[in-house]
Amino acid sequence: MDYKDENQNKDFSGYSNEQESIDEQPLSDNQHIRDESQNNADTGTTETYIASKERNKPPKNKSALHFILGGLSGGIVSVVLIVALVLTNVIPLNQQGNNGNTASDNGNKTADVIKTLASDDANVATNIEETSQAVVGVINMQQQSVWTESQEAGTGSGIIYKKENGKAYIITNQHVVAGAKEVEIALNYEEERLNATVLGTDELTDLAVLEVDGDKITTVANMGSSKDLKVGETVVAIGNPLGMEFANTVTKGVVSGLNRSIDIDTNGDRQPDWVTEVIQTDAAINPGNSGGALVNENGAVIGINSMKIARQEVEGIGFAIPVDTALPILEQLEKDGEIKRPLIGISTAALSQVPPQYRSEIALPEDVKGGMVVADVQNGSAADKAGLQQFDVITKINGNEITSILELRQFLYSDATVGEKVEIEYYRGGKKQTVELTLQAQENNTENATNQ
Repeated sequence: MDYKDENQNKDFSGYSNEQESIDEQPLSDNQHIRDESQNNADTGTTETYIASKERNKPPKNKSALHFILGGLSGGIVSVVLIVALVLTNVIPLNQQGNNGNTASDNGNKTADVIKTLASDDANVATNIEETSQAVVGVINMQQQSVWTESQEAGTGSGIIYKKENGKAYIITNQHVVAGAKEVEIALNYEEERLNATVLGTDELTDLAVLEVDGDKITTVANMGSSKDLKVGETVVAIGNPLGMEFANTVTKGVVSGLNRSIDIDTNGDRQPDWVTEVIQTDAAINPGNSGGALVNENGAVIGINSMKIARQEVEGIGFAIPVDTALPILEQLEKDGEIKRPLIGISTAALSQVPPQYRSEIALPEDVKGGMVVADVQNGSAADKAGLQQFDVITKINGNEITSILELRQFLYSDATVGEKVEIEYYRGGKKQTVELTLQAQENNTENATNQ
């Protein structure tokens, strides 16, 4: 099961970001739309009504008593039927007259208005319609060579979440804009396109912030909260599946699960580099929906559509980034253009990944079964200043066991802060040692994939 970034052709462990690269040619109309019209041509069959011979027969003579008894029995049956229908309320006592007005005991009374499911749906539809106006198309423009102009390489969705000082700000997925030479947004079902500036991206959370001129932006989404979501709650996904041809498509579903932990492989080595917690939904999320809105019945954005399970036998399992997780990231991307996370200054490999022929060089005691082998130390980094060397094996940080890159990053990115002092336990030449170092801030987002 591969999580595949459609723009970058990366394989992700277990899940597929619905990257909005729609490389195929648009499907023709007859592939999408089934002609519902029916052939009403005359079949040539004619129906001829032939008078039966019974009509030509003279009526039989019947006695007066026969007619009287027949009429009497028919009248009795009619009365019984009418009474039964009235008693069962099939025929109401107050009938509607020919003029269309309803008869009642008092013509001045006004009938009570009863709220129905249809009126509830109408309110929801109004809320969703307002939010959908803040969902835009995001077009990834890439240049194939220095001799060609930028061309559309993929499309996704985005949400206008803020407008101030003449600028509008749009949230989308990082994989939607990855590798773009230029980015455009499409408004009003692609009636108008605006050039967008990528203010910042973050690969681990799969978020990006775009900025456009706000003069033509009239609607800003209502950003809600994801903390009070409940399993089974109705949600709606809004986006542009399969490109702008189906712009602002709305699909309805429920919250299928909360706080789902999904392994993310950022460098394609089929090893998890990060774990993200997401909302699970059965609302359809297709290629092109990424970066779009997951909203509640009130029209408030509670998630950013991001990925789905990419297996042929699986349907109705999609994921969205909780809005409460996204908003702090957006603020930092607006301000700094990147997420500054703590950094030790090393590249590592799990001990389990080290080939047996190289383990003799590490010379670990037999009772040490896990750890992170230091493959390289950055010059001038915290690790360099603390004296860590290649082939050192880190086993604990602040007493927390470290056996994988995932555990190392979870500690650094969730439990530690830039400038914090941490104690590292490691083995060198078979002997256990400890060292204290001060965590530094990463220089740029590319260090997420290679360095910790």
